[in-house]
Amino acid sequence: MPRKTLQQRQNKNTEDTKGNRIAPFLDTLRGTENPDDIMVTLLEILTETSLVPEVGGYYTFIYSPKTPNTRYDEYPLVEITTIFRWGFKGINYHHPGPRQYTWEEIVGSLHKIYPDEFKSVSALAFKKIRLNS
Repeated sequence: MPRKTLQQRQNKNTEDTKGNRIAPFLDTLRGTENPDDIMVTLLEILTETSLVPEVGGYYTFIYSPKTPNTRYDEYPLVEITTIFRWGFKGINYHHPGPRQYTWEEIVGSLHKIYPDEFKSVSALAFKKIRLNS
């Protein structure tokens, strides 16, 4: 099987980031940004929002639980697995394991992440694990 030319490889790199809203943001990072600043920028970039997610979709949002003494991720990166009347379950890639989120504890909207952007978003250091007191 013939190898790809340099031109073909360069075109592939362009195609990989085409339509990826996060890729240009990654290029601006120095590695000293805090999670709050990254999340603010991320929410500005991810303009497609939803009040109810789709199963299998990727989302980020601001989360504020009401249960005291709970460790939680304030800025979860979640793949939705199940939707209920009270909220949804999903896999949080910042805080391992399945998690439950109630509608009342979500601050604002859910920000949709397209599958081809997931790798870029997961490279961002915006995890913010806190203890609700």
